[in-house]
Amino acid sequence: MLQKRESGMSSARSGTTSAVIRRRMRGPIAALALAAATLVSTASPPRAASWLEKNFWLSGPRYDRIIPGCDSRPALDRIIGDFRTSEFRFWNSELRIVGIENIRETAVLPWAAQSIPRRFCSGTALINDGAKRPIYYSIAEDTGMTGMDFGVNFCVDGLDRNWAYNPACRAAKP
Repeated sequence: MLQKRESGMSSARSGTTSAVIRRRMRGPIAALALAAATLVSTASPPRAASWLEKNFWLSGPRYDRIIPGCDSRPALDRIIGDFRTSEFRFWNSELRIVGIENIRETAVLPWAAQSIPRRFCSGTALINDGAKRPIYYSIAEDTGMTGMDFGVNFCVDGLDRNWAYNPACRAAKP
């Protein structure tokens, strides 16, 4: 009788041992299956867009080439507001643009026909510390916050603190 109990216990132990081994093997097997699926999905050759995708889903933006002028009040207000926000919020500075003078257009649509319509402008920014600094900006169609209105990118020479348009605001020019 004693032997039967021991044999029953050994079979129960071996059952739990095999269950533990099976549980431990699930992780590596799942990782291998995921790696194989990833490899298969990335190894397949890319396919071209179908007729349906080309005609309806990949139509691209339709630009009207309606871009505000360099002296447009909404564009200048956006530059002044964005400059104030970035100086105050990120650089802990009280600098502000109090005005922009000597505004002139530098280029319009300087790239290929299907690129985003842009107007490049330059001028002199009057800073509240009394300094006059060159400013370069571009106004582009449909590049605003929601893609519905114009967007403005600008650089004040000497105050490009994060070097986004460095050197000397070269990347803000056409």
